[in-house]
Amino acid sequence: MSSRKKVWLGWRRSSLEPPGHRQCWDEPVRIAVRGLAPEQPVTLRASLRDEKGALEPDKPFWRFLKRDVRTPFVVELEVLDGHEPEAGRLLGRAVHERHFLRPGVRREPVRAGRVRASPFLPPGEGPFPGIIDLFGSGDGLCVCRASLLVEHGFAVLALAYFRFEDLPEYLKDMHVEYFEEAVDFMLQHPKGIIDTVLINACVANTMLPLHYMDVIIPGLSHDPGKGKITKSGVLKLMDVWNNPLEEPNHQSLILLEKDEGPFLFIVGIDDHTWKSEFYTYIASEWLQAHGKDRPQIICYPETGHCVDLPYFLPSRASVHAVFGKVVSYGAVPRAHSRAQVNDWQQIQIFFHKQLSGKKPVKHIKA
Repeated sequence: MSSRKKVWLGWRRSSLEPPGHRQCWDEPVRIAVRGLAPEQPVTLRASLRDEKGALEPDKPFWRFLKRDVRTPFVVELEVLDGHEPEAGRLLGRAVHERHFLRPGVRREPVRAGRVRASPFLPPGEGPFPGIIDLFGSGDGLCVCRASLLVEHGFAVLALAYFRFEDLPEYLKDMHVEYFEEAVDFMLQHPKGIIDTVLINACVANTMLPLHYMDVIIPGLSHDPGKGKITKSGVLKLMDVWNNPLEEPNHQSLILLEKDEGPFLFIVGIDDHTWKSEFYTYIASEWLQAHGKDRPQIICYPETGHCVDLPYFLPSRASVHAVFGKVVSYGAVPRAHSRAQVNDWQQIQIFFHKQLSGKKPVKHIKA
């Protein structure tokens, strides 16, 4: 510590936490600095390295994720004399580990038929309500959300469907039978799967044909010429997609009314990928027109497409796994970060409310 006056920097945990408690990523912490002079200007800086050793500012169009949940993220906290960009000498430093997987959680790879997944089971005999977690058009098997949901009493199946092991390298079309097989696997659990959470989802099938037995739902037609390039040189897709309510786009509509359970729609108003708010209200009216209850809808202003885990850096643009181009997701960083914290709580509230000891849940991120 290079300081003339001893400065203490650290974090505080909740007084309700038991001794020896491991801090999970989704648990809030309070950072404290002691030993400063009254009204002394300082800069508090937090940083971490991702699993490839890269710092966020050094890698543009990078999406913050955690692939290996067996190891924690190590957050480095520093307090500097003065305000950036003129911050001076280092006054204090601390290192804080944020974990994604607590001891006792059971996890084994699933290779059941065509299904490639990773289940997370809480400690104990159960039974536990079940969740299937899909990571939208993100490639591979991403388990960070599943590893944290299991801490809240759910059995979670993180499901991959392309660019993982022997699954297709590229998405050319989608076969619902694969997801049905995953549901059948989960139904070996003594309870069923019925409730659905959708984050910035489209009411129509997009990009790729969707196959189920003899039925094919075509992708929503679009006009690439309507894409807009931002000042930073990334592509905004929101105006590319045609209106699913107009002919001949009706064939792309998803028949949501066939789902038996309730829906929760999470909507980022600043979504640059497509018009999530518009699609959500189409879905709401469609469900009610078919005798279903109005779904729960939570809208977040200045929030983009990728609503990730709490305290994750907002993903504003990255190379899209399907389009292969750098696309803009939208988001005002401060508002989007707050939305991710609130969204995580709302999803858990919805799950526990709908389960009530009798139903597990299917969690879909589109």
